[in-house]
Amino acid sequence: MAVIKTKDVRAMKTEERSKRLGEFRLELAKLRGSSAVGASIKQPGKMKELHKAIARILTIDNEEKMKIKKKGGQEA
Repeated sequence: MAVIKTKDVRAMKTEERSKRLGEFRLELAKLRGSSAVGASIKQPGKMKELHKAIARILTIDNEEKMKIKKKGGQEA
């Protein structure tokens, strides 16, 4: 699974974002579970990547709910 970029998340529809969010959360839960049992993880950076992708999606969802538009990395 590749890193999901902010511009790609913004281009998605709300339904698609919620679907991807569910997929990412499920995959993260599986990785955490296998890690907790002591299994070696083939891609150790994947947990961090998934966590960031989830955060990106949630942030953009909240921005849209609050009608906040960010321009150039600064709050409007």
